[in-house]
Amino acid sequence: MTIKNSDAQAGNAGVDAPSTRLDRQLLSNAITGFLFGVTGPLAILLTVGQTGGLSEADLASWIFGSYGLSGVLTLYFCWRYRQPLAMAWTIPGALLLPAAFSHLSFAEVIGAYWVTGLLIVVLGWSGVISWVMQRTPLPIVMGMVAGVFLPLGIKVVTAFTDNGLLASVSLAAFILFSALPALGRRLPAVLAAVLAGGIAAWVTGAIAPLPDAAAVLVRPNLYMPVFSLTAMLELVIPLTVTVLGIQNAQGFAVLRQAAHAPPIKAITVGSGLGTMLFALVGSVPACLTGPTNALLVASGERRRQWIGGILFACAMIAFGLFAPLATSFALALPASLIALIGGLAMIRVLQGAFQAAFSGECPLGALVAFVVSTAGVPIFSVGAPFWGLVFAFATSWLLERESLRRAVGT
Repeated sequence: MTIKNSDAQAGNAGVDAPSTRLDRQLLSNAITGFLFGVTGPLAILLTVGQTGGLSEADLASWIFGSYGLSGVLTLYFCWRYRQPLAMAWTIPGALLLPAAFSHLSFAEVIGAYWVTGLLIVVLGWSGVISWVMQRTPLPIVMGMVAGVFLPLGIKVVTAFTDNGLLASVSLAAFILFSALPALGRRLPAVLAAVLAGGIAAWVTGAIAPLPDAAAVLVRPNLYMPVFSLTAMLELVIPLTVTVLGIQNAQGFAVLRQAAHAPPIKAITVGSGLGTMLFALVGSVPACLTGPTNALLVASGERRRQWIGGILFACAMIAFGLFAPLATSFALALPASLIALIGGLAMIRVLQGAFQAAFSGECPLGALVAFVVSTAGVPIFSVGAPFWGLVFAFATSWLLERESLRRAVGT
């Protein structure tokens, strides 16, 4: 499938008669996306930072960049293009850092961020990424997306092993509000599950006590980069691949599947500029997030889903500004509850990903992308989703070439 996409077209796509009216579905999508972003991913960020020996001030600055500044980017792109274009920080990129911290200074890592951002800007401005995305079969990319999102969907089941009562209450509320349209029109099923689970957690004492927050507002640090050849060779290419070949590829595929036309060139250049902006305060590179955008387009009227993106952006900015206090609140919620809510919100997204991957061209390639991405085995420090795309494309080129040609429109 060839997707004709220019930034001019993307700015107008999917937004006929744009509306700013807020509804419960958009609010539910924004809340779910926000809760997803500030729980599991935040725990990864804190773990990586602590592994690297970063101080509390370093971590607070890191969180401000990863959440507050990504909220600013999201706000701009959602408003400019009237689409749900949630920007964030690259989780696979962050997972490259523990090994690097063992022999590189934080300043050398930040120097690698700057070079990575510059490389991404060049690739985006030159149109190389747009050319690649237009010639990448959507079924193969959606096979990768299905593999990445499957573990999130499975958390609906695994949440019962951590706290069966909370999981049962939340799931019961979700089923009830999904099965009865009259209730679902008043309160989206996912939001009902959040409220029911939160009340149950409060009643049963499952919410962790909040520590005394001496600091409320974040005070971000500014870092000077050190440009080390060792850091360049080790980090720049893998970081670039995680942003463009894993994170942004997921986000573009999810949005295209939801009938949006994301501005590939603008998002790529924005990811590069955002990476350099994030580096000022020590944060990992910026990207277009796949899971959060999937949550933002999970329900509601398509032409107004960008409003959910605006709400999500505002919540992220507030979280970044009040990082010390907000982190305490986010981490006080039971992890199993957040995992369950994310999984419930992802069910329809997973269904759409599987349908897009296996109902058209390149079914074998889509299967390879799904299996490799689900396995999650990195090669040369580069995450499995990227290799899922590489191996899937090679498989389709070798074993289903005619189908591949039809898929890319050649």
